Amino acid sequence: MGRREYNYYQANAANVNLEEITSSAENAKILQQLRDGDHKLDCFNVGGPFSHSFIIDEGDDLGWLGYFIGKSEYLQRLNLCYLPDGEGGHAIVGGIARSQSLRYMFINNLNNDGFTWIMRALGSLSQLEELSIWGDNNVGPDGWYELRTLLESGVCQLKELCLQGNNYIGNEGMNVLSNGLRGIGSSLKELRLENNFIGNEGLSSLVEALQTCTSLERLHLSYNDFSSAAAGLSSLSDWLQTAPMSLKNLFLANCRISDVGLHALADGAVNQCEILALDRNESITSTGLSYLSNSIQSDSCRVETLWLQGIPIGDDGMEVLAQGLVGNQSLTSLYLNDDNSITSAGWVAFSAALCDTSSVNSIYLSNHTIHSIWDGDDGETIPQDISLYLQLNGEHPQYAARCKILMSHPHLNMEPLLHWGLKFLPLAVDWFDRAKPCTALTIYDEGLESGRRVLEVSEDAFQSRALTAMFEFIRGMPMEVMKRRKELIVAAYGDNDEIARIDERYREALEQRDRKIEQLEEEIKRLRGL
Repeated sequence: MGRREYNYYQANAANVNLEEITSSAENAKILQQLRDGDHKLDCFNVGGPFSHSFIIDEGDDLGWLGYFIGKSEYLQRLNLCYLPDGEGGHAIVGGIARSQSLRYMFINNLNNDGFTWIMRALGSLSQLEELSIWGDNNVGPDGWYELRTLLESGVCQLKELCLQGNNYIGNEGMNVLSNGLRGIGSSLKELRLENNFIGNEGLSSLVEALQTCTSLERLHLSYNDFSSAAAGLSSLSDWLQTAPMSLKNLFLANCRISDVGLHALADGAVNQCEILALDRNESITSTGLSYLSNSIQSDSCRVETLWLQGIPIGDDGMEVLAQGLVGNQSLTSLYLNDDNSITSAGWVAFSAALCDTSSVNSIYLSNHTIHSIWDGDDGETIPQDISLYLQLNGEHPQYAARCKILMSHPHLNMEPLLHWGLKFLPLAVDWFDRAKPCTALTIYDEGLESGRRVLEVSEDAFQSRALTAMFEFIRGMPMEVMKRRKELIVAAYGDNDEIARIDERYREALEQRDRKIEQLEEEIKRLRGL
């Protein structure tokens, strides 16, 4: 096709026969929608094996395609998977440069010249919010310099930048692009750099550039090689702990991270991120998991979802992870997968983290937030007690601790509470009142419509347990009362009137206690006779 002036297209757009300037009915339909201002056409593809694509072939007048792309008011996303050489390619690029509506640009399968043309054209799109460059582009160093120039200009205040699977980036390309990131740091919310052959040097350069990315919420670095990147991971951890930021999600799957690397990373990642993906880092052992566990146990831990699939956990790993869960109040989902290396010993340790039945206080200090530890359809491998605790945490978090206490301790030992004296009695009564809903709670097993009771205890039986506990508490008070009486008498030594008043008060207190015991005994007999 020959080059035409813009005025030519403007003068003939309304009357041009679209079938005569396209190679297929689908191509003609796309041009018609663009020309007619069809608001339903907000996205289409140029090339590529996708539906709703403009497949370029002999007979397509690409000057018209470029013109209509530039004129459209509704086209927001363009997926560019093919760009021909010569005038046809320049016509499409010219249309993109004139667009006032394009906000999302996807680029794949371009050669270096086509990539360079597009980068220069995007410099006119101040409204562009998302740029995705996938890995089938044959782009050399000069192409990445053009991308750097685009980003440095600050014309496009991108919210999302995706550079995924680009073999030619590596550490050298990352050093180039890091300078460009500074131009969009204030607007960028998501940065995707998966599978770009980035190592320690490239990661260190990236962290320096991230100092300006104060709005970044999601950072994807999976499928790079950080096996020898302890220094870079340490820099990343420092950035996470010290820089002003909004980062919530960090993805580091299959990065060959070692125990040393995880040690360098753990504190910063756990204390800043809500979602942390470390799955398929097969070099991590129980030693590395112990570093992670220590960070999780910290009061400053913010992680809610932790991905560890593909890591050989084993019993040792389960034990150290269980230690980190005790007292943790943020983690709700811990995604593992069954590698057949976890035996009963690992599950026992994990169960104790969710409900340490050795004492009431130990149960209270157990983990009551995590409700998912599996990903996929392997839930049947989870022991029944752990499955129950997880369901309690997930479906009834406000009652989880009380339910676990009532399930594990049918008879509550009140002796450790005697040192609080009678002032504890109202608190104990209130605790049972707030635990009463546990008798009516239901949990639902996956795949079943009907639920089952958490506690197989009737309301009357629960009331009997409460009264028995109060009875034992009051019955255990005489020695405490006598100790206190002796102390007061010593304090009032030499004042006979004061001693008489003390005697009278404690006589009344003992009588009141005896009446309470009689009432409780009668109520317990009544309930047990039902």
